[in-house]
Amino acid sequence: MSILVTGANGFVGKLLVSDLLKKQYDVVGVLRSQHDNQADVKMAAIGEITAVTDWSTALNAIDVIVHLAARVHVMNDQASDPLAEFRKVNVDGTLNLARQAVKAGVRRFIFVSSIKVNGELTQVDKPFAASDIPCPQDAYGISKYEAEQGLLKLAKETGLEVVIIRPPLIYGGGVKANFASMMKAVKRGFPLPLGAINNKRSFVYVGNLISLILKCIDHPSAANQVFLVSDGHDLSTTELLKVCAQSLDVSPRLLPVPQRFLEVAAKILGKESLAQRLCGNLQVDITKTCQLLDWEPQFSVEDGLKDVAVALHS
Repeated sequence: MSILVTGANGFVGKLLVSDLLKKQYDVVGVLRSQHDNQADVKMAAIGEITAVTDWSTALNAIDVIVHLAARVHVMNDQASDPLAEFRKVNVDGTLNLARQAVKAGVRRFIFVSSIKVNGELTQVDKPFAASDIPCPQDAYGISKYEAEQGLLKLAKETGLEVVIIRPPLIYGGGVKANFASMMKAVKRGFPLPLGAINNKRSFVYVGNLISLILKCIDHPSAANQVFLVSDGHDLSTTELLKVCAQSLDVSPRLLPVPQRFLEVAAKILGKESLAQRLCGNLQVDITKTCQLLDWEPQFSVEDGLKDVAVALHS
């Protein structure tokens, strides 16, 4: 079976390509340019992903596409019209690829979307489910939702099998941005005012996400379905930091500042989005994923954080 992976040199893409090759799949990785090429992997350089990208050289004899490439969610986006910028890549670029895939005879299109399609926050112990009415609230989430809708419409019209996966925050060895900053702060022993946070959040270790993608490549029940994914174990911010410290073999320095005080202070300082990520709830229900696909997370949270710790030490 031949599989095309977009975003092949990204955080998830590199690991996915490696696992696909170990399983003897014929893999083609998509990159912006030949300068990004990885050794020992068949690559196709297609430039920027837009509504007019020509995918013809990459789609020859492809059976399944795993579409990871996207304009990702960024903090403090400086674009004058963020939604228009997200749509260029995440909606128009995705649907252009899917339409050309249909013409090329591709059988299945796996789209890695985002839990932001469901919304930003949940109530404690009332997790998002795949069957919930979508409620995206930012430009990134809206663009992912519009792409999902376009793909499902195309599936009905053409017979292309579409599989949608909505992950929450993805972490693992080599992760960057806020998660890496948090781990580095714990490693250096910085005192953090996060010792009394009672929220619940779902995360997904990159190894668990990849194991689900691998399951969706040929599982007959995956066609035209939406799946949520997580590690299957939700943590408060305080619990997460304690497990991070354990994985790094350091003592956590967590100050028990009342959660309400942090939320008020963040509002005064104009940092409400930061307080939402640290104090808010975001849980996902993976029951459908587990039951319909006979799948379960392959790695624990502790396994995932040890992977991050090893990468930080290296």
